[in-house]
Amino acid sequence: MASRFRGLKRPGLKWPALRVEQVPSAFSGAVGANRWSNKDLDPIRREERKWSVWALIAYWFSDAFNAATWEFAASILAIGLSYKDAIGIVATGFLIVSVVISLNGAVGVLYHAPFPVLARAGWGFWGSYVAIISRVILAMFWFAIQTVNGGDTVFVMITAIWSSFARVHNGIPANEGITTAQMVSFFLFWLAQIPFLYMHPNNLRYLFITKSILVPICFLAILIWSFRSTGGTGGPLLASSSKASIGGSAYSYAWLSSLTSVIGNYATLSVNMPDFSRYSKASVKWQWLYVPMLPIVFTFIAFIGIAATSAGQQHYGVLDWNPANLISNWPNRSCKFFAGFAFSLAALGVNISANSLSAANDLAALAPSYINIRRGQLICALIAWVMVPWKILATAAGFLNFMSAYSVFLGPIAAILVWDFWWVHDMKYDVVALYHPEGIYRYRYGINWRAIAAFLVGVAPNLPGFINSINPAINPGVGIRPYTFAWILGFTITSLIYVVLSAIWKPTETMIPRAILPDEVYEGEGGEIVTIEGKAFGDDVEREGSGEREWKKEDGELRVL
Repeated sequence: MASRFRGLKRPGLKWPALRVEQVPSAFSGAVGANRWSNKDLDPIRREERKWSVWALIAYWFSDAFNAATWEFAASILAIGLSYKDAIGIVATGFLIVSVVISLNGAVGVLYHAPFPVLARAGWGFWGSYVAIISRVILAMFWFAIQTVNGGDTVFVMITAIWSSFARVHNGIPANEGITTAQMVSFFLFWLAQIPFLYMHPNNLRYLFITKSILVPICFLAILIWSFRSTGGTGGPLLASSSKASIGGSAYSYAWLSSLTSVIGNYATLSVNMPDFSRYSKASVKWQWLYVPMLPIVFTFIAFIGIAATSAGQQHYGVLDWNPANLISNWPNRSCKFFAGFAFSLAALGVNISANSLSAANDLAALAPSYINIRRGQLICALIAWVMVPWKILATAAGFLNFMSAYSVFLGPIAAILVWDFWWVHDMKYDVVALYHPEGIYRYRYGINWRAIAAFLVGVAPNLPGFINSINPAINPGVGIRPYTFAWILGFTITSLIYVVLSAIWKPTETMIPRAILPDEVYEGEGGEIVTIEGKAFGDDVEREGSGEREWKKEDGELRVL
């Protein structure tokens, strides 16, 4: 008796005009109507992979040269550590996170699928929503907040041309946390992002290449100014004692806490690297370039931030880590404008790479029939207004602490992604089954309980400190100490629990003798490769399994003979 391919037949659609493009394939189904995919979520075809090694390097240079990296040392020095401690902490933090970025980025290069799809292998189809929703919340909030920061740099550019702009009449109530001039700057920066949000990710490489050329010139010029204008000393921060003002256990906890803060700033990218590496036409080995490159580049930029802030303190008498405030003090209007433009470009690139594109992939995974990457990025931009981020920055320090502390969830998520691919499944995924919920990654009720259990155990030790960071009035006592190294602790515990659970209760139904890669699927489309009950088929015969079963299509539906 004939059996039908599960998932190919779909009911009628109420709003066909709102649906996004779905191309019939092994991933979206023979009729191109899969609840779990659309054209943007399908693996990238060979001819559509445009990112070279140099484009990936430019991407990371683009990401590194921004105000956040500049300000890394601010909180480190504020708690009593020295600038040499700050340099060592930044280098160590990026050495750790670069390994995770490389490991997860390699999966994207091999399978050319985004994070939300790859997460299904370890979490299950419905279980992956835990990871997806965790990331999309963080990405959308940070997009809004970084748009405010970008608006600050636009404000500097405008005042460099029109100095009286800062004195424009303010018709916005003071409790809103923003002036009319700042609102105009916010809107202009928000508007400047729209064309890039509308752009296909393949074309974004040109933005990152441009930024990786222009912004470093500005940063190097500021570094030269920092030393030349201070007689080669670099100012009071660099001239002061290189020893920390605290010692003993307080020093150790301060060091670990600062390390966690540095890693937390790039915890999102340790998870979402497949969203970019999937467009790579370079081999997997180039992902390991990040391990030496990221610590060197980010540490150098953090040093520029220390030197420039130190010089600013000597010249203007104020220790201010905000680069927009520093360059606003410069008397040369041309230098002020160019520096403001460079930091605006830096903010724009980071906001897309770390926030909007991540949110778009997640939103597309949640509603693939109606949201693609382009729509997802535009939705993220619109939500930025709803969140009134200028008010958050002005009045809700506890909320910002919450957003920073939110990385405690990303450490466990990154751990499951790493260990599921490299150890549990021995680098063998069935890329077709990642798009069909009735395939080998269905687990029970669409949830891999091992991943959920490991995630909860990994997060639990950090919850007392997490709560305290949001509301300091709640004192958990010694329970706050694990939070000092939250990302590392969460990653380590989750790794251990997930590996042990997967070793004792092996997910044997997800194990395959060899990897099913997208290239062989696309190359076999002459035989219309599809998936039946989680197994890859092509050329009219089954690829894996004990027996061969022939199939044919009748009236747009697949039938097994």
